[in-house]
Parts: sequence; structure tokens; C-alpha cells
Amino acid sequence: MDTISNNDRMLAMAIYVTSFFTTLIGPLLIWLLKKDESPFIDFHGKEYLNFIISYTVYSLVASILMVVLVGFILLPIIGIMAFVFTIIAAVKAYNGEIYHFPLVFRIIK
Repeated sequence: MDTISNNDRMLAMAIYVTSFFTTLIGPLLIWLLKKDESPFIDFHGKEYLNFIISYTVYSLVASILMVVLVGFILLPIIGIMAFVFTIIAAVKAYNGEIYHFPLVFRIIK
């Protein structure tokens, strides 16, 4: 990832921005269409998919923990974290930087 074109940076950022409107479809389409053309887009696409898988698992666990009332505290925290980390990732992608989400399982490598 020596020099990253403006187009690659914009598409990597679009992975995160489209996630606010289409949680999975938009980012997945961008990644699948452009992953072979740019290692930068490939990285951010994989990172986003790992992020969405991880935070879905966290949300499901928090939902189950609502039975013991702990989930009512955890679920909003997870939502805020996901929102903030997605914005940070979009800014980092636009700046041409690598960003690793905190607390993410690296399933897709």
C-alpha cells in the first residue's frame, strides 16, 4: 500500500459511510467489486466485515443478557461504540490510513 489513489480512499471511506444506510449490502458490494483492484479497499472491506460480525455477536449476547438486566446497559454502549468507531474508520480511510477496530474477531483474513 505505497501510494493510495484518491479513488481508492473514497471507496474505502464509502464502505463505512454506506454502512449507515445499508448495514451489510453496500459495504459488501463495494468490497466485492473492488477488492482485487486495490489492497487498500480489500483491507478496509475485510476490516468492516470482521467488525460487523463481531459487533453483531456482542449485540446478541447483550440482548440475551437483558434477562438479567445487564444487557440494558451493554446494548446502548455497543451501539455507541459501533457508531463512533465507524466514523473514525471512515475518516482514517479517507486519510489513506490503516485502522483496526477495537474488540474485533479477525475471522476474515
